Amino acid sequence: MDFSEWLTVVILGWFVVMTPGPNMAVVIRNSLLQSRGAGVYTAAGLALGNLVHITYCLVGIGLLISQSLLLFTIVKWLGAGYLISLGIKSLQAQPHTRSDLAAARPALTRGALIRIGFLTDMLNPKATLFFLALFTQIIRPGTPLLTQVVDGLTIVGLEFGCFATLAAIIGHHAVRQRFEAVSHWIERVTGVVLIALGVRVAFASAS
Repeated sequence: MDFSEWLTVVILGWFVVMTPGPNMAVVIRNSLLQSRGAGVYTAAGLALGNLVHITYCLVGIGLLISQSLLLFTIVKWLGAGYLISLGIKSLQAQPHTRSDLAAARPALTRGALIRIGFLTDMLNPKATLFFLALFTQIIRPGTPLLTQVVDGLTIVGLEFGCFATLAAIIGHHAVRQRFEAVSHWIERVTGVVLIALGVRVAFASAS
């Protein structure tokens, strides 16, 4: 295994994961408004989405999506619509007292949290383009399949590790308690961010 190539993947992956975007937005939203566990399950969903991206890039479907205007447009508009719908729901948040906060915002199930993370990652065309670039520009054509898999799983590990850590910090009881009184404003601001990201995805280019 080429250590320098793997190190390049690690460095590039870290910068991509930590760049603000839809994935980070949903982890912060679910961690702050529900719990650190909610953020971790959201991160797990994001990692599952990464696994799917890796799989279809390895078999060549990622290249097909990037080169087909129709397929890329379908993925792009599905992703934009999903992010905007999440944003609109967040914009509808209302102020609540401490006593009725839990009743007003029912906790999402583990499956629902994983699904949110998975769909957010899967319907982001930028993720498709990133993995395609990874498997065509950084990883050489002659790279053994096992090495390609390890490089891809490295990105998955970075995605989950970074966002699970973020969830543990943001979702800490003391942090959430400090923001509880303005939680509806935080949710509304997150809604604006998600809508803006959805619009950005809608205008994404396959180039």
